[in-house]
Amino acid sequence: MSADNPGFVLPVDKPVGPTSHDVVAMTRRALGLQRIGHTGTLDPFASGLLLLCVGWATRLSEYLTALDKSYEAVARLGVTTDTEDDQGSVLEERGGWDVLTHDEIDAAFDHLRGEILQVPPQFSAKKVDGEAMHRRARRGEQVDLPPAAVTVHNLELSGVELPFVRFRVRCSSGTYVRSLARELGTVLGVGAHLTELRRSSIGAYSVESAVSTDELGDAESVTRAAIDPLRAVSHLAVFDVATADASELAMGRPVPFDGPVPGGPVAISRDKALIAIGEAVGDRLHPRKVFAQ
Repeated sequence: MSADNPGFVLPVDKPVGPTSHDVVAMTRRALGLQRIGHTGTLDPFASGLLLLCVGWATRLSEYLTALDKSYEAVARLGVTTDTEDDQGSVLEERGGWDVLTHDEIDAAFDHLRGEILQVPPQFSAKKVDGEAMHRRARRGEQVDLPPAAVTVHNLELSGVELPFVRFRVRCSSGTYVRSLARELGTVLGVGAHLTELRRSSIGAYSVESAVSTDELGDAESVTRAAIDPLRAVSHLAVFDVATADASELAMGRPVPFDGPVPGGPVAISRDKALIAIGEAVGDRLHPRKVFAQ
C-alpha cells in the first residue's frame, strides 16, 4: 500500500447491527480516507464478509460485485414475514412443521439447486424505476416483480432443530438467501423466513482473512488483510506487458496483442502491479481503465 496513492481491497467482517454503509463510514474514519466503497451490501441483521475498495481501487468494484458468494443461514419454519426475515411483521403462521423429517427437508432443497427463477423480496435494495424496493414497500406499495434467473451452485442442509433449519449455500451474485428461505417454506407447505445470515466468502476471499470493525484502527491488521489490486482481479485473464507497452497503455493507446482473445475484461500488469483493465479486440489490447501508480 502506498501512503500517498493508496489503492487496495480490504475484507471486513461486518457484525450484526450496522448497515454496510455504516461500515464504510467506520472505515473512512479509521483510515482517514474518503474514497472507499463496498462491492455488495449486507442487511443490518446479517454479518460477514464485505469487500471494501479503497482509494483508486474503487474503480475495480464493478469487477468484484459479480463474484459468487457463500453464506451460512438459519430459516424458521412455520412463520412467514413481509420482509422474509425476522425484522419484519408476521404475515402468517402455519402448523405441520413439527412432523417434518430431516430427509423431507433435505429433499425440499432439491427444488432450489441449480439455475432457478427467483422473485426478489419486496423489501430489498433492488431498484424499480430508479427507487429501491424497500422504500416503496415501507410506503405500503406492492410491486409485481418479475423473477430473475440466479444460480445456486451448492445448497447443503447442515442442521435441523425444529422449527429451525440451518443450511449453507454458494450462489451467484444477485441471489437472495431470504428468498431461498421463503421458497423452502413454500416447497414444504409450512412457510418460512430467515433468522440468521452470515456471508462466509466472496469469490476466493474468505471472512476468516477479514479484519473486524474493531481492528480498523490497527494499521498492522489492515495491512495484513489488505488485498493487492492485481490479486483482487486475478479471476480475470491477466496479461503482463513490457515497459514500452505499459507506457503506451498509460497514454490510453492500444498495443499489439498476439494471445488468445478472452471474452470480457482483462487485467493488465507490469512488474507484478495492476496498471490497467483492458479488452482484447483482434490483435490489439485496448485500455479501458488506466491506473496511475
